[in-house]
Amino acid sequence: FRLRGGAGYYFVDLVEAISDIDPELRVRFTSPHPKDYPPELLSLMAERHNVCNNLHMPAQSGSTTVLERMRRGYSREAYFELIDDVRSTIPDVSISSDFITGFCGESEEEHADTLSLMEQVKFDQAYMFAYSMRGKTHANRTMQDDVPEDVKSRRLQEVIAMFRNNVQQRNDEHEVGKLRLVLVEGESKRSSAESRRWGGRTDQNKRIIFPTKEIPQCWSEESVKPILSTLSQPNTDPTMRSALMNNFIQSPKVQIEAGDYAVVEVNEARGHTLRGKLLWRSSMQGFQEMGLTQGNVGNPFFNFG
Repeated sequence: FRLRGGAGYYFVDLVEAISDIDPELRVRFTSPHPKDYPPELLSLMAERHNVCNNLHMPAQSGSTTVLERMRRGYSREAYFELIDDVRSTIPDVSISSDFITGFCGESEEEHADTLSLMEQVKFDQAYMFAYSMRGKTHANRTMQDDVPEDVKSRRLQEVIAMFRNNVQQRNDEHEVGKLRLVLVEGESKRSSAESRRWGGRTDQNKRIIFPTKEIPQCWSEESVKPILSTLSQPNTDPTMRSALMNNFIQSPKVQIEAGDYAVVEVNEARGHTLRGKLLWRSSMQGFQEMGLTQGNVGNPFFNFG
């Protein structure tokens, strides 16, 4: 890998090469600096169904003056521009971030800038901490850790409250009712004999929980694909539609295991955790071929048992 603008390979080339290994392999990366999101990388993410629609974009602060003291190399305005570029290129993307409250010299106005940035962006996940001085850093050599601990704590609670309110609103608006391709991870830690629940991760890296029987089963992609194709036709005869549905509902189900992909309909959001209904076992390619890559809302087909 070479310096930006030079000859050689770039990070986007690495992501593309890994994506080419297997179309059923999810590719996810994390924690680049906000300056390291070239248009070529965003375009690749939009084009490749196996490169996850999830980006970690650590803002640290919403104040340009604090960002300058942190030596972050970007302003509040530049961060907003990047968010706009990301969401216009990848409409179904989820964005997570990091925030630090009480950095050296942080004023109430600078703290308010962080809250307003969070309110405008509405992050899907956030990691939030109160500042603590570390040795051998620029801040340690040149600044004073002068924000009182009680002020840091109060500001941190305000940041956390802002995130929680925003993520609930965003998931209610953008997740509930959608179909998500979930990489199944296994039985939920809170599952019990009386209430079996499994869970996994969506393409957007959101945790989703769904109820199951003791042996989790659902329909197969092979049984869903033809019926979905037929029922999506606008002129399907109602009698034929009913007969197809009855035959489909009686078709045998298949077992799902950790590591499988499954289609789950999101029916509830509790903070940044989603809850849903298991529909069928799928492949990533099959999910894309059915035209479900952006989630479907209000399709009566998905109301089956």
